[in-house]
Amino acid sequence: MISYETTKRIIDIFGSIILIIIFLPVIVVAAIAIKFTSKGPVLADTPQRVGKDGKPFYTYKFRTMIVNAHDLLKTDPKFKKIYRELLNSGNYKLKNDPRVTPIGKILRKHSIDEVPQLINVLKGEMSLVGPRPYYADELEVQQKKYPGTDKYVKQMLAAKPGITGFWQVSGRSDVNFDKRIRMDAYYARKKSLILDILILLKTPWVMISGKGAA
Repeated sequence: MISYETTKRIIDIFGSIILIIIFLPVIVVAAIAIKFTSKGPVLADTPQRVGKDGKPFYTYKFRTMIVNAHDLLKTDPKFKKIYRELLNSGNYKLKNDPRVTPIGKILRKHSIDEVPQLINVLKGEMSLVGPRPYYADELEVQQKKYPGTDKYVKQMLAAKPGITGFWQVSGRSDVNFDKRIRMDAYYARKKSLILDILILLKTPWVMISGKGAA
């Protein structure tokens, strides 16, 4: 009998290839729009994320912010207020983030910025479905803010991060870290192809509606 992990990997490979073909026109249009409306590269210059078993990796994402946005949030005085807001909130994205470009708002609302992560799926760093790929410093800050969530983080890291996931189709940015990490941990423990399929079926509507986006 084929294991869950093997079956999931087969689905990831064939699924990502099919989705790249389907989204190719969107990928081309998004890349052109980014290049001609703001200075900087087409892909985001974000730090490494935490993958399965804590292994760091770089995600491929369309750039939706100004160049070097991640570092500027911590070092530029004009972003001091929103950095403090981010640390004090339980969300991983800010509402009305001034670093986001006009095109970036559209890409984020419909999750188009995450389409390049299909390359990460092909490389085996991510899965079509899985927990969110967190930043290391984000996990550190949020675990201090929400004591007792460390056990859920450990469980979550047993699974490959995904382009979509349980919490993504259950509220996206509207779900605080304490609830989100419990959902990620539940998914990692469950190891269910049925759950994967249900999440994949819900994802198109979430992308189209833009519900819970930031």
